[in-house]
Amino acid sequence: MNRLSLINGIRRGYATANTDMGTAPDPDMLIGKPERWVDFGYRATHLMTVVAKEIIQAFYGRAPKFSYFTGGSTGGQQGLMEAQRYPEDYNGILVMAPANNRTHLHIAFIWNWLALTQNPDAGFDEQQAATVTEQILVHYGAEGGCIPGDHFFAQPDRITVNTDIFKDGMLLNDEQIRAMQIIYNGPVNPVTGERIFAPVVVPGSERFPLGLSAQSDKDEFAKSFLYLFRWIFGKDYDFTKFDFNRDVDFVDEQLAPILNANSADLHDYKNAGGKIIMLHGTADPIIPYTDSLQYYERVIEAQNGLENTQSFFRYFIIPGLAHVFDGPGVQDIGIGIRATPKDREHDALTALSAWVEEGIAPERLLPVAFKDGSIVNGFILDEYEYERPVYAYPSMAVYKSGDPNQLAHYSKEKHIISNLPKSALKYLN
Repeated sequence: MNRLSLINGIRRGYATANTDMGTAPDPDMLIGKPERWVDFGYRATHLMTVVAKEIIQAFYGRAPKFSYFTGGSTGGQQGLMEAQRYPEDYNGILVMAPANNRTHLHIAFIWNWLALTQNPDAGFDEQQAATVTEQILVHYGAEGGCIPGDHFFAQPDRITVNTDIFKDGMLLNDEQIRAMQIIYNGPVNPVTGERIFAPVVVPGSERFPLGLSAQSDKDEFAKSFLYLFRWIFGKDYDFTKFDFNRDVDFVDEQLAPILNANSADLHDYKNAGGKIIMLHGTADPIIPYTDSLQYYERVIEAQNGLENTQSFFRYFIIPGLAHVFDGPGVQDIGIGIRATPKDREHDALTALSAWVEEGIAPERLLPVAFKDGSIVNGFILDEYEYERPVYAYPSMAVYKSGDPNQLAHYSKEKHIISNLPKSALKYLN
């Protein structure tokens, strides 16, 4: 993905830089090395930016006129961290599916991992994960805003899944049903009842990459996604011993100040003239869009209203997009795929540059899907199959009737949020 991002920037005519954030070739090299945790949290990104600008100045004889940051997942964390800590670094920041609430996201990973791996009958293979998604679509399609013929939800936040639906026809065993109850409830403090993080696996996302099947792979998931805890607890830490009451505060004491990009105070970035576009898909199974939505709501509160926020920061919820790209619905909004048009409605970076350089704020984006639902066809063919409109939150595109792939058959309405779990405020500051 990093290589694709570099190619995308260079192909557009940008001087392009990237950083491994100090974790290559193995994140476990950071065990017991707090100075390198700072690199991962924010320092590496900032120094990459400083050095890149120095190289540009030396090579071209002038500084860059405009600077943009794009990143998804951990890259989304980097982007928000830049806006919060180094408001002068970038004129525009494009954030996709940000892992900004880093410590609690990874605590939620432990929560899911324990639910799926402690009993050998609780895990899911890819076919079983697909069965879960299909059953949820059957039972909750209309409630979650699923358009007839689609296989994804526009508003899975409106759904509360009753896991009894998996008992019909013995679709899942008892241990799998129990695991799904734990996962859909999401991590909470067992003593105080406080919510630690939103449920990671959003209804309708279960079968997609990094979903139930990946999270059921006991050894690989622990190796690839639980590394933060090895940094502070040691290489041989037993994740089954994690205490969701006492250990949460310890993890936050050690890591939250340097890893979490949770500050809603973006006044310095706004005053510097910076613009942010944040995107998140409703079929993301590893970082829930409900968490980035909560972050955006807190920015609105800090800015004393939506109008003040939208003057520099806009958030788009994208139905059917999985983690950063691909998914059961639209699959791309401009990460460099060949078949995606590079205009300011189809391509988020173009939208961002138009906002920064021409003052054209993005009202609507048009993410696209590729032939046969295969993202590979976005690279090998010259056209996309269909597009869908999305509007800056709190507006959303609501399907009315007719061909769902025709833009005229949608209206712009207010996005009404239901069943949105609120994280404890002490975990967000």
